[in-house]
Amino acid sequence: MSAATIAPARPLSMPRRRIEPTIVDHRDDQKEETKKRGTSQCMEALARANEVRLARAALKRDISAGRRPITEVITESPWEAESMSLSELLCSQRRWGRARSRKLLSSTALSEGKRVGSLTERQRRLLVAALEAKFAS
Repeated sequence: MSAATIAPARPLSMPRRRIEPTIVDHRDDQKEETKKRGTSQCMEALARANEVRLARAALKRDISAGRRPITEVITESPWEAESMSLSELLCSQRRWGRARSRKLLSSTALSEGKRVGSLTERQRRLLVAALEAKFAS
């Protein structure tokens, strides 16, 4: 027996339709609206970023001067510290360098880039206990 090809019962054909593109130009109206909205959004974002930077700087100064304990900042997690990395927060202490903060964080199995706001309650307790043990010695 030889292989036979089976032809379709009726020819397959696709209808030929030409689709014409439609050009709609609302750019002028949208440009002005976007410009107004974009500028105000940009200015709001810049103002917010500046507010966060200033609050973080004040927090770091307070920690460095000893007016605010770092364990309290970790436990309470104020809004200005929520997006700070653990390394940035630990290095804000007086006489604490990156090497010392790395050593402490590696002993607690926490990453340097971990954000203060994303710490679990267990991780907070673990970090505070490690800091208190370090301060005691």
